[in-house]
Amino acid sequence: QVSLVESGGGSVQAGGSLRLSCVVSGGTFSNLGMGWFRRAPGKEREFVAFIGWSGRSTLYADSMKGRFTISRDNAKNTVYLQTNSLLLEDTAAYYCAARGSFTTSRLESQYPYWGQGTQVTVSS
Repeated sequence: QVSLVESGGGSVQAGGSLRLSCVVSGGTFSNLGMGWFRRAPGKEREFVAFIGWSGRSTLYADSMKGRFTISRDNAKNTVYLQTNSLLLEDTAAYYCAARGSFTTSRLESQYPYWGQGTQVTVSS
């Protein structure tokens, strides 16, 4: 069973940065496509970013392009989300997700494995 554990969330002022991490265990990490999603208060969970096994294939939600960067370290079984220039509307619980395919996907339903989430709170 694949297990995902996120960390790195916290409280930050607008314009600040956080680096989120997600450690994966119980599977062959290099065989997994990895995604980040988020759920803001009162909203549906939404796609943030995806990365393929090598790190060369990435996909971002339009509102995160240029501010967020997804990366992975296959030797550490870890995927990262560097969040810069944070906005108030970036306040959300951020979730790491995994799928057994390297094709990019924005759809929650295509990710069978999920972490518990890490909270990011941006204040003015």
